[in-house]
Amino acid sequence: MAIEKKTIRLLILEDSQNEAERLVSLFRNAGRATRVHRILSNDDLVESLQQSWDMLVAAPSSELLAPLEALNTLRRQSKDIPFIQLVQGNDSDLITEALALGAQDALPQGEDERLVLVANRELANLEQRRGFRAAEVSLREAEKRCQLLLDSSVDAIAYVHDGMHIYANRAYVELFGYDDGEELEGMPMIDLVASNDQASFKDFLKNYRDGNGAGELTCNGCKVDGQAFRAHMSFSPATYDGEPCIQVVIRTETDNSELEEKLREISSQDLVTGLFNRAHFNELLDAAAERAVKSSQPSSLAYIKVDRYANLLAEIGIAGIDLLLTDLANLLRTHFAGDAKLARYGDDVFSVLLPGLTPEQSEEGLHALLKKVDSHLFDVSSRTVQICLSIGIAGLNDTTPKAQEVVDRAHRCADELSNGNSLKLYDPADELAAAANRGSLVAMVQQALENNSFRLLFQPIISLRGDNFEHYEVLLRLLSPQGEEVPPADFLDAARNAGQAEKIDRWVILNSIKLLAEHRAKGHNTRLFIHLSGASLQDQTLLPWLSVALKAARLPADALIFQFSEPDAIAYLKQAKTLTQGLAELHCQVALSQFGCALTPFNTLKHLNIDFVKVDGSFTQELNRAENQETLKTLLASLHAQAKLTIVPYVETASVLATLWQAGVNYIQGYYLQGPSQAMDYDFSSDDE
Repeated sequence: MAIEKKTIRLLILEDSQNEAERLVSLFRNAGRATRVHRILSNDDLVESLQQSWDMLVAAPSSELLAPLEALNTLRRQSKDIPFIQLVQGNDSDLITEALALGAQDALPQGEDERLVLVANRELANLEQRRGFRAAEVSLREAEKRCQLLLDSSVDAIAYVHDGMHIYANRAYVELFGYDDGEELEGMPMIDLVASNDQASFKDFLKNYRDGNGAGELTCNGCKVDGQAFRAHMSFSPATYDGEPCIQVVIRTETDNSELEEKLREISSQDLVTGLFNRAHFNELLDAAAERAVKSSQPSSLAYIKVDRYANLLAEIGIAGIDLLLTDLANLLRTHFAGDAKLARYGDDVFSVLLPGLTPEQSEEGLHALLKKVDSHLFDVSSRTVQICLSIGIAGLNDTTPKAQEVVDRAHRCADELSNGNSLKLYDPADELAAAANRGSLVAMVQQALENNSFRLLFQPIISLRGDNFEHYEVLLRLLSPQGEEVPPADFLDAARNAGQAEKIDRWVILNSIKLLAEHRAKGHNTRLFIHLSGASLQDQTLLPWLSVALKAARLPADALIFQFSEPDAIAYLKQAKTLTQGLAELHCQVALSQFGCALTPFNTLKHLNIDFVKVDGSFTQELNRAENQETLKTLLASLHAQAKLTIVPYVETASVLATLWQAGVNYIQGYYLQGPSQAMDYDFSSDDE
């Protein structure tokens, strides 16, 4: 992705002044104006973070400040600053470790060209995140301005849900003679219609909801004092406070209705071709999308792009282009009859809405159009011109999210065509791949589920007290279409928000069972810790499904240990209790992870059948301090008193290992022992010697 070559603010963690200057020159030679600060200590970094920075590049090691400590400082300060870690040599373990610890990327020191490419990518991602945050602020401000416009509008505007008022502006309140908008909240709109028109109003509203009626109605309104007046009502779909509803605009009828109708007609037309303009076509498209969702009435959108438009403009000029487009518009009018809606959607784009047709049903007619265009000789000021069209087709159906998304789909299809006078139908599979390539995490997850392309890694969990079993924790990884590993927290959060967490859990369980069965068949006495999300805790079909899966694999149930987090257990305590009881009946064991961060963590344990407790990783930090060691020992002693087997993760040094042995921990896990691997190949026998 191309990014704007503006000045970047760069932090460098590097002991050598010469090497720091070389890195600065590298960026400047790549065309990036750069302002740099070399970090001299953690205090210096903290002080520097009072300003805005775009990136931090860290040497493999530094006597001034450990790279990991610098990364932790960024986290504590909640700074969105990409962290790039340089490593000695092309050591994949060091690179994996840096990524696991939170660096945006890690690469061998000295690979300058790659460093520039990585930096450009992360700067582009940073700009997108900043733009997203700015857009959120702008959206909130726009919503406030819209509300102010509604409140101060001279038009009488109300929002109605299920026939009831949920909002009315001052003009609307005054039109009907009320003192306050709160008097109208919850009042049926039909109560403001004269009694002799209420039956026709009710029929109109029903037809409008079903998508069969027009969006305008003229009837007699009734004021609070009983006085009637002639009112022209315009209805359109809207949302208010995030809820779908109907916007109603009421204007009192006047003698200049014919003029108003003429002005409305002119405002909906493109001045050159006489077809509908973009704004009016979007309204028609919104209505078609609503009919598709509510009444299952399909429609198709054809996005018709004139090829080589810029070249044509240069050849025949603006006046010639207008004549050409007018001729093409007439050809389109002749070709599309009946209910088809035509518009000039852009300078070089026409759009056609084909109600009642699916994309496949509209394909034949559009092929016929291309043949007509191919044989048509356009006359431009006594000069003959031939043109080619690229047509993208997308459908509106009951799963259509937004009308604009359908336009985007058809637009992309048209852009992908390279041969003149051709068309392409939108294919959801292509869209999924395109969305994944654009960086959509939800699309990447969906692709991985459909293509079976997630990766499972295994990290050993080592017993300090003697154990006949070989234990591994199953970890899930996802690669982007560019082959880069996506941070698990990022794609799992996206999957949870998109309702895909249960599918991911079941994918992990099935594939773990398969790999475990193969591994145990080689004589290994192995057990796997498998994560369950909060969504799976609430899934009442999980237990019967799991029972069938275990029987099909001929795998003993105690070979699986299902693990969920303390925050999820607290949020769904009742469901977690039911699940742990069911797992116990299946003879599966249960582990509770991230334990010890709640205000009263042991209250949660009272309600659950838990075999293993994995304490939160924060307890292994700064274990060189006596008070922290004592805190951990106290926690472990309380767990052991309740006959819980304890696991301490993030064991990174030998000194931590010794401390944990003295504290009585049952199991340990961490990079000091072995990082996650694609194979279950840890030598557990070496720990028994």
